Amino acid sequence: MRRGPDMEIPVSNDQSPIILAFSGGLDTSFCVPWLKENYGRDVITACVDTGGIDADAAVALEERALALGAIEHILIDAKEEFFETVIRYLIAGNVLRGNAYPLCVGAERGLQAEKLALLAKDRAATTVAHGCTAAGNDQVRFEVALRTLNPGLDVLAPVRDNSWVRDEQLAYLEKHDMPLPAQGSAYSINRGLWGITIGGKETLTSEGSIPEAAWVLSANAFDKPKTQTKHTLEFEQGVPVALDGETLSPVALIEALEKLAGGYGIGRGIHLGDTVLGTKGRVAFEAPAAITLITAHRELEKLVLSGQQARIKDSVAAIYGDLVHEGKQLDLACDDIEALLTSSQKRVTGTVNFALRPGQLFIEGVASKHSLLAATKGVYGEAAGEWTPADALGYARVLSLPGSLQTRAAGN
Repeated sequence: MRRGPDMEIPVSNDQSPIILAFSGGLDTSFCVPWLKENYGRDVITACVDTGGIDADAAVALEERALALGAIEHILIDAKEEFFETVIRYLIAGNVLRGNAYPLCVGAERGLQAEKLALLAKDRAATTVAHGCTAAGNDQVRFEVALRTLNPGLDVLAPVRDNSWVRDEQLAYLEKHDMPLPAQGSAYSINRGLWGITIGGKETLTSEGSIPEAAWVLSANAFDKPKTQTKHTLEFEQGVPVALDGETLSPVALIEALEKLAGGYGIGRGIHLGDTVLGTKGRVAFEAPAAITLITAHRELEKLVLSGQQARIKDSVAAIYGDLVHEGKQLDLACDDIEALLTSSQKRVTGTVNFALRPGQLFIEGVASKHSLLAATKGVYGEAAGEWTPADALGYARVLSLPGSLQTRAAGN
């Protein structure tokens, strides 16, 4: 039987604070006073910033958390670490789930869980809580990561475990004279360094798109099209290091590229795929920086990697994307894949020239000191290089042997 929001839970002897993953939305706002009332323990709210939180938003989060009754609010800047521990491998693997979605939101949950577990240890806390519901992927990601990091940690999910709906949570906050989160938006928006996801009534079915006004970075990108511009990206061993000749940290480069490409409608899409729970799910997304970087990086790899290298890398990168999607990037298998991806990037150094047009990212060309195209003496389609015409004839004959033998064996 489902408990009501006002039903008390027996208070244990444990008086350590509860660490609550806090986003400032309705679910986590509700959790602050409810946990305090029902567990009789202090609540420390924590927000792990993996992108999308500016200075004003950070101040607003802290003010809300303290007004709701938290004894302390902690903002942990993890953007650089998010790049180094996750995004660089998503770029190295050219990871696009369903050949479309660059894991805009969700890839950071493992790192966020790690920061929460470390904070719990620092505050001598035995319990971590989150505001996830039973319907989404994040509940699994958080708990897989938290239990991997600290199997003895108590994990609470009040909204999920009691099946509370929005109206019940709002009524509880109003009854206790607590500040309410902003209301009125018909769309759920999650934003991080690697992109934005947008959920609404249209994404609950498979038929249509969200309206133009619901897009965050690219609204009206096609009603008021921008003129074409041309740009360059530079990579060193698979890591983006410069945009249009300006050397930038990876995080600063991603943020700049988001602003640059977002207005053209680059990286806009709707992903239909498999959830962690095994059902189908659908979400709109905007990932201008992610799509631009992955597209440019993949083209540079074509110039410097052998076909065998690319095939092997692609096969493990798909597995890596699945593990990250499921919140399993702390699994040792990810360490092994990351080692291979790191090795594969030793020669992925060079420049990518690209043009931005409304709705189109066009790769104009790539250059690298490790170019396999420049290394050959031959000219594709025109002249032999390291081989003679006779070599080519003999190679074609040998390559045709399996087919010839199959035809002969069939009695033809």
